[in-house]
Amino acid sequence: MSLPLSGITVVSLEQAIAAPLASRHLADWGARVIKIERAGKGDFCRDYDTVANGMSSQFIWTNRSKQSVALDIKNPEDAQALFTLLETADVFLQNLAPGSAARLGLDAKSLVARFPRLIACDISGYGSGGPYSSKKAYDLLVQCESGFLDINGSEAEPAKCGLAIADIATGMYALNGVLMALYHRERTGHGTAFEVSLFDSMTEWMSYPAYYVSGSGKPLARNGMRHATIAPYGPFRAGDGRSIFFGVQNEREWVSFCRVVLGDETIASDARFASNPRRLANRDALEALIEARFAGWTSDDVLARLDAAAIANARMNSVEEFVRHPQVHARGRTRQVDSPTGPQTMFVPAITIPGVEPVMNPIPAVGEHTQSVLDELRNNRRSAA
Repeated sequence: MSLPLSGITVVSLEQAIAAPLASRHLADWGARVIKIERAGKGDFCRDYDTVANGMSSQFIWTNRSKQSVALDIKNPEDAQALFTLLETADVFLQNLAPGSAARLGLDAKSLVARFPRLIACDISGYGSGGPYSSKKAYDLLVQCESGFLDINGSEAEPAKCGLAIADIATGMYALNGVLMALYHRERTGHGTAFEVSLFDSMTEWMSYPAYYVSGSGKPLARNGMRHATIAPYGPFRAGDGRSIFFGVQNEREWVSFCRVVLGDETIASDARFASNPRRLANRDALEALIEARFAGWTSDDVLARLDAAAIANARMNSVEEFVRHPQVHARGRTRQVDSPTGPQTMFVPAITIPGVEPVMNPIPAVGEHTQSVLDELRNNRRSAA
């Protein structure tokens, strides 16, 4: 089977995470992605660390299967090369600093006016308009502004997410917009100019907490590794000292948990625990009761009982344990990808299409494809003449 995005050309003036992640997902499924970087050091994400065989772990995650073209877009000749690329491109992404793209004529609206079949996406911190539109934004700062830190962490102290969730969310919404726009162009022949911001992406992700707080009139309490509104749901100690996690999502599961795991169905009808709101109100007593039962069993025993009761559960793995996870390797979810510093072991894309192998091509060096891409442009111009 051919790849779903074969024949699609993406030009991305990108840096850091949000735009590169979106374009890498397009590359995974067959799009040709031309990454425009600064001449010299290129995307500053290349220098975040050197732990991946001398390369940045975040850079290798978001930049395989691309062609790197190094341009100084403030230089008229290089700017013209970029516009020439866009004459035949299908998609353009950019996440320059606020206002920069518009000053250079590279904002989505201007480009689609110039190239009517182009799909162009502006990625920014806070979106166009409003008092924050010119404000710089990074992932942690948007986690702060969106209220995420207020709900994340322990009761004593908030905590940022260990992943760049604002960037990841934004990259995925940009990807979603590109795919919708490609479908729209297939039907109408017209391109689309659209924007995605880190703040708008986190606004969507923060909808449930916002609705909860607006409806209840009280804060959504931070609960560390517990669930804020469901009980029992979170970590519980077993007799061997290890914690296991499980969650009960409905009353049918609650009854099954009491009968099969705890061995006492009468607990299910205890007035303190007879509904999720009652279990939340009496969570300390509930957790003490559960851990008293678990104290006589190893963590493996507890997990086996939870599986027997069809209660979702998990071990708390370290990242090292995740890298060795049997589910990853039994299903062949890694590939070797080449890079300027040697092979990198990388995870395959999350979507599985029977009979279709995603693209897992090398990670480029800065400007590795500049000459070949510019030569291609010159040859195309000669052919057109």
